[in-house]
Amino acid sequence: MRAVVALWRREIVRFLRQRSRVIGSLAQPVVFWLLLGGGLSASFRPGPAGSTPSYLEYFYAGSLALVLLFTAIFATISVVEDRRSGFLQGVLVAPISRTTIVLGQALGATTLGVGQGVLFLLLAPLAGIRLGATMFAGSVAASTLVAFGLTNVGLMIAWRMESTQGFHAIMNLVLLPIWFLSGAFFPPGGLPAPLQAVMALDPLTYGVGLLRHALYAGHPALTADLPSLVLCLGVSAAFALGSLGLATATARRSGVL
Repeated sequence: MRAVVALWRREIVRFLRQRSRVIGSLAQPVVFWLLLGGGLSASFRPGPAGSTPSYLEYFYAGSLALVLLFTAIFATISVVEDRRSGFLQGVLVAPISRTTIVLGQALGATTLGVGQGVLFLLLAPLAGIRLGATMFAGSVAASTLVAFGLTNVGLMIAWRMESTQGFHAIMNLVLLPIWFLSGAFFPPGGLPAPLQAVMALDPLTYGVGLLRHALYAGHPALTADLPSLVLCLGVSAAFALGSLGLATATARRSGVL
């Protein structure tokens, strides 16, 4: 556990020392939310009439997921940088398992994602969402689960990469389509059946659904079109644990020495 805590603390300290990462990973989703949400509000109204007052509010949960996604990308790229600087080689020869290394990295990146997610939750009133204490706590818990899963996917990719350029290319190819097809940007209603099937298989669909359930706790009319809370929670938990197992297996097969 001391090794896990040390790696977790290192991720936090390094992030706080790089102001560009602090600003970029939070500011970019906020800009997307304001520009796209505000621009499409007049022409796009998801869900049944009266279920959501504007696209800006609908896109809010998706933008929260985007905050977690960008943090996962920026945080896990450090694995590639650590390999090039020699730090990763030093960690790998230490008397600790690779499971410990992956867990420390994942917890550090998850903490960063949730911290920025909390800051983004403070903007909920601008979207017309009134967060009580229960809704806020539920949103933080949901964000933690989603961030942990996304971070492990990022680690699984980063442990295979030898360059930051290759990492960004693969991340854009994998994670951004997962986000677009999660119901974060547009609802599945009215889409062609094949696309709806793909969205149903997307694990982040249930992560975004879990965020919406948390944001609208106590308002069942606003979550009627979503998968059930139990299903969203179960799939998100399975995704988090499964991605951790895959990231650990990838690290064990890595020949970085």
